[in-house]
Amino acid sequence: MNNKTSANNIETHHEHRIIANNRTHDHDEDGHDGHDHGAAGGSSSIREHIDLIAALAILVVVLILEYGFNITFSQPVSLTINLAAYLLSGWKVLRMAWRKATRGDVFNEFVLMSVATIGAFIIKEYPEGVAVMVFYSIGEWFQDAAVNRAKANIKKMLDIRPEEVTVIREGKAEMIHPSAIAINEKIQVKPGEKVALDGLLLSDSASFNTAALTGESKPDTKYKGDPVLAGMVNLNTVVEITVTTLFRDSKLSQILDMVRDATARKSETQLFISRFAKIYTPIVFFLALAVAVLPVFFVESYVFQTWFYRALVFLVISCPCGLVVSIPLGYFGGIGLAARNGILLKGGNFLDALTKVDTIVMDKTGTLTKGVFKVRKVVAAGMSETELVKLIAALESASTHPIARAIVEYAGDQIPLPKVDEMEEIAGHGLSGNVEGKTILAGNVKLLEKYGIPFPDDVRQEVDTIVVTAVNDQYTGYITIADEVREDAREAVAAMHSLKLRTVMLSGDKQRVVDKVAKETGIQEAYGDLLPDGKVKKVTTLKANGAKIAFAGDGVNDAPVVALADVGIAMGGLGSDATIETADVVIQNDMPSRIVTAIRCGKITRNIVWQNIILAMSVKIAVLVLGASGVATLWEAVIADVGVALLSIINAVRIQRTNMDD
Repeated sequence: MNNKTSANNIETHHEHRIIANNRTHDHDEDGHDGHDHGAAGGSSSIREHIDLIAALAILVVVLILEYGFNITFSQPVSLTINLAAYLLSGWKVLRMAWRKATRGDVFNEFVLMSVATIGAFIIKEYPEGVAVMVFYSIGEWFQDAAVNRAKANIKKMLDIRPEEVTVIREGKAEMIHPSAIAINEKIQVKPGEKVALDGLLLSDSASFNTAALTGESKPDTKYKGDPVLAGMVNLNTVVEITVTTLFRDSKLSQILDMVRDATARKSETQLFISRFAKIYTPIVFFLALAVAVLPVFFVESYVFQTWFYRALVFLVISCPCGLVVSIPLGYFGGIGLAARNGILLKGGNFLDALTKVDTIVMDKTGTLTKGVFKVRKVVAAGMSETELVKLIAALESASTHPIARAIVEYAGDQIPLPKVDEMEEIAGHGLSGNVEGKTILAGNVKLLEKYGIPFPDDVRQEVDTIVVTAVNDQYTGYITIADEVREDAREAVAAMHSLKLRTVMLSGDKQRVVDKVAKETGIQEAYGDLLPDGKVKKVTTLKANGAKIAFAGDGVNDAPVVALADVGIAMGGLGSDATIETADVVIQNDMPSRIVTAIRCGKITRNIVWQNIILAMSVKIAVLVLGASGVATLWEAVIADVGVALLSIINAVRIQRTNMDD
């Protein structure tokens, strides 16, 4: 995995989640809380809700009696009733504050809330002390519910693995859990059922809905021998599949693990807010202390209870919980929005990084083109076309490159392929090997130049991709192969230009072919004839000139460039383990237009996150000033704090509801 990913695989937070989930163990030094936010439920959660509802009911009844019916209680009775409500709503906060304070951590929201509410009781403002704790806990409940919902949405979109699968054993069908299926076993999938494991199609053909994996609603027709992936839905006929991957190792399982990890990788904004909260909390704590104490030197009619009350207001409104929760909630929403559109991000940090990109660098084959090559022309020299195809296809049969597959497919079953010995791949050039006692070279013109083998000048004039061959150091002809530009490539490039993004294409193919594709798609700059190190040099030069680069490629052959780019984007990552491991962003359906969608997801997330930051800080500063000056009471403080938190949460939830097709 590239360094950008591992460097950002850092602490998770939300200490206040401990309250909602009844987890009482402290965070470790790195900030990992170890809590399953989706686990809020069960008996402990029900008990917490009952406690909170009971506390709220007591508070409401007391207020109605006192202010509605002018019924006053004696101090001991009032203290007893309010203390009961206070402990019901806040005992977990008090416990957490005590645990942290005894370990030297006194500047956190638990201690802050405890000091403020206990202070209210000390000055006999019992209902206000209860209200602060009750509404704080209600705010925590809403925040927890929103975070859980965001994570559940992500899981629901991706965790589509069936609980049972039909396996054919000794000619009989039986239903078992997918984890009990071994490699090479045969499974059966009926129409409407989800495929449980990765495998190869045994049936002649079938159509599958791949929307859950790729975000693409158009059915995908597979033929015998084609790979079928877990999570696809069989549409039209009973099919049989040979299992090629264990349940835990399927592409879908890898993706689920990646998305779970993504919520732990913080964006720069999240890191800033976390660092800010660590500095901000002690500052406001001491400012509150100053509000209570310093006026004694400047105010003639100083009354301790009055200024102490103002300090409590200051503490309540300064609580950063709403701010700290709404930010990661926004990034959870952004990750979920991207996943819904067939884009997997390895962390919120890459949502931020995408917003800073000003240059999109793309590979040609498999990114802007389909990577599905067809032989167009065979030109033989010194031998028959059949013999030439036989020798080249034999050599290429040992390679998995799309060009190699096209040649082998062209040879078909009519030309039996001889055995290949000592096959060697020459990076950026082609292949060499021994076939029927002959030394065969097959690759681009640079391969023949490398070995000093002369060839006709008109070979260089071919526009399509060309495989030039030599047998025993003698030029023997060439095969031309053409690729097809993806349907949405031109639309994608136009959308990039509308966002004022610079577009660059890098390819190992001939400059003529590269120029042709660039003209067809609208790419601004196109560079061909590049070896892998040539692509690295181009990207290095672009970065040296200040460009913020997103590179889109297959994530395997272009791994060095993917690692070098500010954001590495893999096209068609479902087909390659190495792609998922290397890239920062995985486009699951091969559509280059999804690159623009990923950038838009980043921009939407950034805008809403900063709206929340500005809203929270503006309201807090205003109420802090009003509280210190005696205008705002504890009621206004708690309503402002909880209100800002809820508004921020509602705003963050909007990300998950965004329609990217608008």
